[in-house]
Amino acid sequence: MKGNRHQKIFELVDKYAIETQEELADRLREAGFQVTQATVSRDIRALKLSKVSCGNGKQKYAALKQEDTHLSAKYVRVLKDGFVSMDRAQNILVIKTVSGMAMAVAAAVDAMEMEEIVGSIAGDDTIMAAVRTIEDTQKVMDKIAEILK
Repeated sequence: MKGNRHQKIFELVDKYAIETQEELADRLREAGFQVTQATVSRDIRALKLSKVSCGNGKQKYAALKQEDTHLSAKYVRVLKDGFVSMDRAQNILVIKTVSGMAMAVAAAVDAMEMEEIVGSIAGDDTIMAAVRTIEDTQKVMDKIAEILK
């Protein structure tokens, strides 16, 4: 069932400019899937969907292709376009982004597959990444700064 739902999600985000989790949940229900907002949220995370600009001031969910061996040019561009600043609080890395870009920038950071990062949470314009150690936090900041050059 989950596989069918995931396939349907890919079809829906490809066909429609879906802006919110609620809209995606409604479209899935229309297609015959019984889902909750929490299920849709988990599916978005599992499928690594990101919000991208539609060009009209709005954003939509999209499936960004990932490269297994290197950070793709798309992720670098998303990171550079969305990044505003970063700071740390002990082993928590806080990245500020352009409004509405935190999910996309978090996907870019996740694509870097840094072993120092345990996990991250994205809001509208802020990402909080849990880093293994305080020392590792500086390493991660240095890696991101290098990409941003």
